[in-house]
Amino acid sequence: METITLVLTLLFAVVLSGILARLLPFSVPRPLVQIALGAAIGLVADWRVTLDPDIFFLLFLPPLLFLDGWRIPPDDMFKDGVTILELALGLVVFTVVGMGFLIHWMIPAMPLAVAFALAAVVSPTDPIAVSAIAQRTPIPKRMMHILEGESLLNDASGLVCLRFAVAAALTGSFSLGAAALNFLWVAIGGIVVGAGLTWLVGRAKELVARRLGEESSSQILISLLIPFGAYLVAEHLHCSGILAAVAAGVMMGFIETRGKALAVTRIRRTTVWDLIQFTANGIIFVLLGEQLPTILAGAADSVRLTGHHGAWWLAVYIVAINVALAALRFVWVWFSLRLTSFRRAEDSPRPNWRLVGAMSFAGVRGAITLAGVLTLPLAMADGTAFPGRDLAILLAMGVIILSLIAASIGLPLMMRGLEMPAEPSRDAEIEEARRAAAEAAIAEIERTQHQLAEGRKDADAYVNVASRLMDLYRERIDNRSSLPEAMAFLRRDERIERDLRLAALKAERGEIFRRVRQSELGSEAARKLVRELDLQEARLAG
Repeated sequence: METITLVLTLLFAVVLSGILARLLPFSVPRPLVQIALGAAIGLVADWRVTLDPDIFFLLFLPPLLFLDGWRIPPDDMFKDGVTILELALGLVVFTVVGMGFLIHWMIPAMPLAVAFALAAVVSPTDPIAVSAIAQRTPIPKRMMHILEGESLLNDASGLVCLRFAVAAALTGSFSLGAAALNFLWVAIGGIVVGAGLTWLVGRAKELVARRLGEESSSQILISLLIPFGAYLVAEHLHCSGILAAVAAGVMMGFIETRGKALAVTRIRRTTVWDLIQFTANGIIFVLLGEQLPTILAGAADSVRLTGHHGAWWLAVYIVAINVALAALRFVWVWFSLRLTSFRRAEDSPRPNWRLVGAMSFAGVRGAITLAGVLTLPLAMADGTAFPGRDLAILLAMGVIILSLIAASIGLPLMMRGLEMPAEPSRDAEIEEARRAAAEAAIAEIERTQHQLAEGRKDADAYVNVASRLMDLYRERIDNRSSLPEAMAFLRRDERIERDLRLAALKAERGEIFRRVRQSELGSEAARKLVRELDLQEARLAG
């Protein structure tokens, strides 16, 4: 009963965080509100959630990373693939090496291998927190795609570095060659497992649906199981479960382009996944805050390890680590953007310092950092306590919170009035796709009309209905092919029609509900009618 109560309390905190974030007079990212609520729960209630890193990884990370990989536009990610790889791989190694030596220099009592482990867990960025900040501070799409692509890959590279650092701390030895081979197996194996498993499941779904028909609920449940299956299989083979979940999501996006799923399946599945994303993201940060009282309770012992007695030294170390992380990221991003992403011609403008600063502030730490630092072993091979474990956890927690605060303040300042390099317009591409789709519809209507009307007495009815539909599509083609000067009037008329149709749909829905309240219409029939109106409104609002 206590476990159920705790779960319900965490879910209520997630709901409450959204309300509080909107009520506050100043802009506060929702993750910070969730951390504060979690800390309040940890202080007031007598509950303590013991976070098993393996369970934490399995429950929360596969679905979230799968969804990120599924929804990120592949063409945009591949367009900036070199930049993303430089940030996801090169920046992680650069950060681990630089921060490892810096932490060991600041805290000599922390062994170098443990310092590298701490540097590895603070190197991955968290797109969840950046997305929450972006809700109030709009981030250009291209920049957001780079950040999302980076975070999808740097989780795996950071955790692989953590694995090597922990192994070095336990054994006292490190082999660069073995580490490189292990990294290739972990990365390539994870990608192959995730993509391969998703492809097999997709083919199996299509065969079953072709033979027996498609059941929306089963299709949605399969999509929920895929990331967990990919993660577990990859981990069983000692590959990266995180990269497997990401690769599964990317492959799912390619499979969806085949258009085999029913429209109702896509609508319902989107709703389910949106709910899972909102809930899982919120619970992660609430749990992070709930751990704060326990971690701070051992702060005094952690301070003694550093050779000091004042707790304020911990704040000094946390600030120093965050400043160093930002500086390393600034330097790397500066060279990365100059060399790749924004270089289109010899006379193309170089990225200014505000753009680089915005990319640096967007490097927020979050769930991966928390889960990664909790995987540090409790004891060495000889049974003695793992050196500096509690201090590493406390510093990692401080880095997460301070990076969130810095991003919520600094990112809006950097983004204000910032102009990204111009992107080519896709209006012509969209209009051409609409025209081609309308022509395909006309051809299919004509073919189907002949097929259905063949040998029937009421064949004229099929011809008349088909003619009206084809005229509608031809009118759409003619309107889309008008002169550019006429497009402004067409868009104006479309906006007017949209507003009128939305008002009409609202009136229809109101009349249906009125009839239900007055017992003039059954609730089951009302639900069907309201569902139809909701789908129409969603299409218009989109």
